[in-house]
Amino acid sequence: MKLNKLLLLLALTLSVVSTQAQDENNPWAIVIGTNAVDFYAAGNDDVSGVIGSGEVFDKYFNAKDYWNFVPSVSYIEVKRYVGDGFSAKINGSFNQIDQLGSVSADDLGFYNLGAGVDYNFKTILKAQVIDPFLGVGAGYYWLDSNGGATFDTDLGVNFWFNDNVAFTIKSSFRTAFENDTYDYFQHSAGLTLSYGGTDTDGDGVYDKNDKCPNTPGLAEFNGCPDSDGDGIIDNEDECPDTAGLLEFNGCPDTDGDGVADPKDECPNEAGTKALNGCPDADNDGIANKDDSCPSQAGPKANDGCPYPDSDSDGVLDKDDMCPDMAGTVVNNGCPEVTEDVQRELNEYAKTINFGTGKTSISEDSGDALEAIIAILERYPNAKFTIEGHTDEVGSAENNMRLSEARALSVKSFLVENGVDEFRLSSAGYGETKPVASNNTSSGRAKNRRVEINLKK
Repeated sequence: MKLNKLLLLLALTLSVVSTQAQDENNPWAIVIGTNAVDFYAAGNDDVSGVIGSGEVFDKYFNAKDYWNFVPSVSYIEVKRYVGDGFSAKINGSFNQIDQLGSVSADDLGFYNLGAGVDYNFKTILKAQVIDPFLGVGAGYYWLDSNGGATFDTDLGVNFWFNDNVAFTIKSSFRTAFENDTYDYFQHSAGLTLSYGGTDTDGDGVYDKNDKCPNTPGLAEFNGCPDSDGDGIIDNEDECPDTAGLLEFNGCPDTDGDGVADPKDECPNEAGTKALNGCPDADNDGIANKDDSCPSQAGPKANDGCPYPDSDSDGVLDKDDMCPDMAGTVVNNGCPEVTEDVQRELNEYAKTINFGTGKTSISEDSGDALEAIIAILERYPNAKFTIEGHTDEVGSAENNMRLSEARALSVKSFLVENGVDEFRLSSAGYGETKPVASNNTSSGRAKNRRVEINLKK
């Protein structure tokens, strides 16, 4: 019968054990309390049938008549969590037996020691307070001068006040291995004190579960802090001290332009991503803060301002070689020398006089030269050739030298009076390009001339 009881209890115990994990933050626990021993409800019966009825659990709750109780601390147990919801345990107790089942006894001394394994259901039940458990093990008891080994099964519950303190009640059935020793129930109640968990930063999250074990944090973030309260933990928050948005890795976007403040060069003005969050009022691709003319579109090369066209000729001043005089695009903004201007130049040029056979300009040519200078100033980018010509009087060689010298003399006068030297060149053609007959005095007078012609 003893063996059958033992096998039955072992099968029932193992059938309810699962593999869910118990709270493992505090791996050590000590249980301190009191205990009561009951031989009657364990079904013991001796030959005369005076111990009990022989039925297990008979009068199980009849504490008054059959429980042996010591009103002091009489039970102690030490437990160590070993993983997957299981804890190893050792325990011991003492008692005084004055009721051995239905037989009165004379304060027999009782002691027992045991060891085994408990399984807690707290995690699988997702409970915070009520924590039922089952246990199996083996023990040995001493009843006065006799004793015996037992197979122990436990059923109990912890009522947790916090992570470290619980009120624990337990009922254990100790099944004796030998027929001549007693089975018995032992009931205990006391406090369970758990310890051994490490919480370095004191934030209430144990180090084993704390992703930031050295920095106080919040349980909902696995022990990591969220300094700005934006729901993003500091070590993943690019702006841990300023509340922001998840899409910007915890940084704010004050102006709502889609550019996070740390990357926004204008965080208080809505702008564009292309300009790092700055506005561009004139849409010229230059941020207002860098645009000298923020309300007028202009190129970057001119600080965002449009280039002026002072003479309104369609050629911008930067490209206009004559920015103060209206001209043409093909002539780089300068006025073009027309045929009428060319004729006007030569009307004045032909009145330039020289002494007979000389290269020096006569004084009566002053008005003509001033008029020529005024015309040349109106066309500052035009280049001209000053040409000297003679009649056929004298040798051709002398006439060539004379024409060259006279042309150079006119060029020198113009340069000395403000005309850019690089705009002028001179050449002499002697008697080779007559414009009238050399057979008459009037014709020879026409051939003795200076011409100023636009250089092609």
